[in-house]
Amino acid sequence: MLNIAYIGNGKSTNRYHLPFATKIKEIVVKKIYARSEPKWDTLEGVEYVNDIEAIWGDNSLDLVVITTPPTSHFELAKEALQRGHNVLLEKPFCETSEQAQELFALAKEKGLFLECYQNRRYDSDFLTVQKVIESGKLGDILELEMHFDYFRPEVPTNNQRLDVINDFLYSHACHTLDQVISYFGEPLDVHYDVRQLLGLNRMNDYFDLDLFYEKGLKVSVKSSFFRIKERPSFAVYGTKGCFIKTTKDRQEEHLKLFYMPTNADFGLDLPEHYGELTYVDESGQYHQEKVVSEVGDYSRVYQAIYETLVNGQEPVVKPEQTLAQIKLLEAGIDAMNVNMPKYF
Repeated sequence: MLNIAYIGNGKSTNRYHLPFATKIKEIVVKKIYARSEPKWDTLEGVEYVNDIEAIWGDNSLDLVVITTPPTSHFELAKEALQRGHNVLLEKPFCETSEQAQELFALAKEKGLFLECYQNRRYDSDFLTVQKVIESGKLGDILELEMHFDYFRPEVPTNNQRLDVINDFLYSHACHTLDQVISYFGEPLDVHYDVRQLLGLNRMNDYFDLDLFYEKGLKVSVKSSFFRIKERPSFAVYGTKGCFIKTTKDRQEEHLKLFYMPTNADFGLDLPEHYGELTYVDESGQYHQEKVVSEVGDYSRVYQAIYETLVNGQEPVVKPEQTLAQIKLLEAGIDAMNVNMPKYF
């Protein structure tokens, strides 16, 4: 069995971790730490503690999962590693690549596991796009657009200062950039357009990142708080056709409704959510068809970690991938700081 504990008992732990960790029968959630009394329903058999030493001093733990606000990630992960614990750290992993390098070096020195929680690798829409690309029906891939849009103008309106690790680029591009890096690798070049649409000294609320690869491939990662009508989740264009997936993975949608992974249809797309594939085959025949969505499942993160810690398999999320992602985020902030003043 894999004994785990959580540092943090808020939305992240209860919405995006526990429903999936508890799906794995070989995983035992032993303790959850928070400074205040639990606000979410408590789990039977789990010890809830308000003294963090109850986590640090528990040698029976195989993994400590840190789900606290991002500003605390670096210090808590460093402390956990120094205390001899394997660590799964929520995203954004930390604010700087220097901090990330320090954490990975410490983990290596102590022979410990350290990984970023990249659950979005198991989004249904992303998995379906991979299936379509690998079918070969699109031919050579020329362009891929990924959109993670919102219409929540009250969020940037109510934020009166820039807070890098908590703002839009770090908190949302950490999903999509990891997807790109995990599938296509590190880009050869990047063009950054990161903005504070409401003016200087406000949160960043818009980004458009173009990542360039060999053979002319461009992957665009885009998001905004001011899209009252969302753009397609994915649009893929190749030499023989295109694939458009309008709707996002539905796991988060169901979790927000407290419709849990214990339901057989949790997160599943209905036919109206399926993406549309349009292409010309080798004989010149035109095709337009719906593609049944792959099944998204965030519990695959925990299953993979179990296989690594118990059975010695290679970690799925590599340190160099996390470092590459943070360097892209840092560069995006630098580009914003350089480019913004001429607009306001």
